[in-house]
Amino acid sequence: MRSDMYAIVSDMYRDLRPRAPLPELSVEFFAYTGLNNTIRLRRGKLLVRFSDVLEGAPEHVLRSISHILLAKMYRKPVQREHSTRYRRYVGSSHVRQKSQLLRQVRGRKQIEGTQGRIYDLVEIFQDLNSRFFFGLMGQPELTWSRNAARNLLGHYDPAHNAIVVTRVLDHPRVPRHVIEYIMYHEMLHLRHPVKLKGSRRCVHSPEFQAEEKLFPHLEQARSFLRRL
Repeated sequence: MRSDMYAIVSDMYRDLRPRAPLPELSVEFFAYTGLNNTIRLRRGKLLVRFSDVLEGAPEHVLRSISHILLAKMYRKPVQREHSTRYRRYVGSSHVRQKSQLLRQVRGRKQIEGTQGRIYDLVEIFQDLNSRFFFGLMGQPELTWSRNAARNLLGHYDPAHNAIVVTRVLDHPRVPRHVIEYIMYHEMLHLRHPVKLKGSRRCVHSPEFQAEEKLFPHLEQARSFLRRL
């Protein structure tokens, strides 16, 4: 299979850069924690690694992934047919399930604790659960982030069934309704899992967006976060 992958990457390189000489190649499947694919140029050698989740994928899918990686490396436009084909494949239920299973096995979620200096995530989750979900939502792992990240304020990790909120919000100047909004948004991801529509992943479905608008301090919270 590795020799096949070498041939695929070589073909896609020549297709993308027909006049350029083919560099030395290293192509392999790698046991990443998630569904990652990487390409790097080191001392004239092109290092390409595909997630081992993709072992056994159809050849046309592997060709599309190779095209996307090479196009990004050499700053070429990604052809729509390749991006569509790749999104459709990795968004399929069996690939997503396999990817999540490997993340559970290989990755370990860092749980930093629910009690911050100012806010307790468990108390906030339970309060929101009672107010908006009739107390019926099962509590996932809850944790403050390890670092005070500003680029990712909160996220739900389905592989580990965990909601993470950035530690930067655990501050006396941050109103409680801001923490509540972040938590409420991530709780909606539990209620409305990501769906595939055609070749696109639908992260925030119309149902998700409609329920998000029910949060009473939506605009105040968003305004504060924009300033942050």
